[in-house]
Amino acid sequence: MDNTKSNLPGDWLQYGRIFTFIDFGNVNYWYERDERDGNGRELFKGEKLVIGIEQLATYVKTFSVHSRFYFGLDPKQNKSIAIIAKARKFFSKTVTKPIQKIKHYLSDGENVKVGWERNSDARGQYIYLPKCNFDVEMCVDAIRLADNYDTFCLFSSDSDFASLTDYLKRAKNKKVILFSSGYVSYWLKDKVDLNINGQAIKKQITFKKIKPRL
Repeated sequence: MDNTKSNLPGDWLQYGRIFTFIDFGNVNYWYERDERDGNGRELFKGEKLVIGIEQLATYVKTFSVHSRFYFGLDPKQNKSIAIIAKARKFFSKTVTKPIQKIKHYLSDGENVKVGWERNSDARGQYIYLPKCNFDVEMCVDAIRLADNYDTFCLFSSDSDFASLTDYLKRAKNKKVILFSSGYVSYWLKDKVDLNINGQAIKKQITFKKIKPRL
């Protein structure tokens, strides 16, 4: 547990049995704009950081007795299928459901991510935004399994989990560890016992990959 103890200060035993819940739809974007790798080296042009599913699972297992991975399935995307297949292999439990596509009409000058397909009809140009929220599933599982853990560990920067963390601490007497990145609402950070910035574990859970040419 050496790598994790450096990120979890104080008495390790205070956290007891830790169950980890990973909102991968949120976590998957933590490093997409990073310009340096986990060793602090500048990324070359064409390189990007990617979270390794096995690396993430291995890291989580250093401190967690049970890990749950939540991510949406897009049957038309090989990447989505591969991520879920790996997660099922390395995590204690993988929860998934089909991604919904929501039509979004573009305003003048609105930026679109590279690789996203533009469409058009009588109303104008539009794209399909993927939507697959696991807030309900994660909250239900966290409460349903609460008797099995002492500490709820969440990988997400989504402020929607503030009410859950408040309930687990107040009604269930649980400790809460948060791994987050980027902007995190005060309402979420204020309710946890420990907040660890995703940059602190970048070396353990990412690898460099060449961006595909379009």
